[in-house]
Amino acid sequence: MHLDTALVCALIGLGSGWFVPALISRLPEPAPAPEPGPDAVIDPERVVKEPEAPKELYADIAALPGLAWKCALAAGLAAALVGLALGWAWPLTYLVYLCPVGVALAVVDFRTYLLPTRIIAPSYGVVAALILLSFAFERDVDDLVRAATGWALTGLLYILLWFFTPGMGYGDVRLSGVLGLALGYLGWGQLTLGVWLGFLLGGLSWFVLRALRVTTDRNYPAGPFMLLGALAGVLWGADLLSYVLDNRP
Repeated sequence: MHLDTALVCALIGLGSGWFVPALISRLPEPAPAPEPGPDAVIDPERVVKEPEAPKELYADIAALPGLAWKCALAAGLAAALVGLALGWAWPLTYLVYLCPVGVALAVVDFRTYLLPTRIIAPSYGVVAALILLSFAFERDVDDLVRAATGWALTGLLYILLWFFTPGMGYGDVRLSGVLGLALGYLGWGQLTLGVWLGFLLGGLSWFVLRALRVTTDRNYPAGPFMLLGALAGVLWGADLLSYVLDNRP
């Protein structure tokens, strides 16, 4: 239990999370899907498998009442939990950064079924740079190799899911790479639990959202559940792996 780290991380998360609506408001609005021409051939199977997701303007999302304090609370809580679990460790640099970023992505994805590349693409650079900074102080080559492996394996898994699973967008593939990179540097337990639980929660969420009629087609927001799974991996992945290894027959 690292209460001092949790307090500092919570304050950083609260402060940065407050600006999530401002970040969302600066996103370029997604371009509307082009209308098919008069000579276009429409594949009925494609219409069934790839229905158009409901759209909501980013500016309207950013203007939602109370969004700033809700995002601040969510980012502060996530950052506090990360600090509580890790203590004063170098990976906090990129994990605390990912807390408000993850909240922004979760909000946008839940309301639009889109994960903006304008947020994810810079996060690759930031997370990679902070991982290299952590490596410069910790000097553990295994951590660096595991981060690259986590990036590659998680990205490959979600590419396959995107290719074969109706309703999953390519934004989920982009996000998976960031999460694989971040979790992989921490350890195999964090990577395995974070990715597996994110996939499990994402799959179960589709049935729940359909039952609640939040979505009426095969599209659904997988991003928030991938992020929740990643957070769980950070918190409990190492302990779960140790438990499994200690109790092998």
